[in-house]
Amino acid sequence: MKKFFLWSIAVVALCGFAALFFWSRQKNEPPKAQTAASEPAAKPAVRYPVERDQSGPPLPALAESDDALAAGLIELFGQKPPEFIYLKDIIRRVVATVDNLPRDHAAPQLLPVKTLAGVPATEKIEGNLVLSPRNAARYRMYVRAAELVPTDRLVALYARFYPLFQEQYENLGYPGKHFNDRVVEVIDHLLATPDAPEPLRVVQPRVLYEFADPKLESLSAGQKILLRVGKANRDKLKSKLQQLREAVTHLDTVE
Repeated sequence: MKKFFLWSIAVVALCGFAALFFWSRQKNEPPKAQTAASEPAAKPAVRYPVERDQSGPPLPALAESDDALAAGLIELFGQKPPEFIYLKDIIRRVVATVDNLPRDHAAPQLLPVKTLAGVPATEKIEGNLVLSPRNAARYRMYVRAAELVPTDRLVALYARFYPLFQEQYENLGYPGKHFNDRVVEVIDHLLATPDAPEPLRVVQPRVLYEFADPKLESLSAGQKILLRVGKANRDKLKSKLQQLREAVTHLDTVE
């Protein structure tokens, strides 16, 4: 319950259906002298391409990108970024976390921001353990930072370094797939986080707290984060995510 990732931002492959369709056609049709099987597989269509302005300075190598990206963040914030943002292995952390948010678990050691210290604030109401309204206050510094960052400049920084994000995404095991498409998928997943009546009931079967409602506990890591922060914070983060979605889906032209 104490893990939090600010940025907001699981793709399911349906290759089996296409394979079954191809197999059934081959079973019922006579063999041909030339078959499509000998042709190279087409690359997945890119839904949200990113064009980078080539007039700028060349990008550093991925393994040496931290200093350049940290400088970009300093320019973005107008000062040193908040202390809770990691400035080491930035791209690796962002790519891994984006990819993991729709899954059951987002590895804390790969988050681009530091996790909150302490435990969630809880209280008992009519014998039920619930997340206290005080708990939302623990996340306000993250939410405030997200609100203050200009969306257009943040996305411009992302587009500038996009080739490195794409390289790391392919290194993660997705050759030929487009990282920006994954970003949009994850944003849509987070925006679909359901609202639930507050205060939210929790249980503590072991060390960590869990949602008492099995439907809520079965949500992804990212959606559960948005539930934990409280409705007011969640609405602000969803608003920022909507802005980001609008921006990252229109990066196919260089301005």
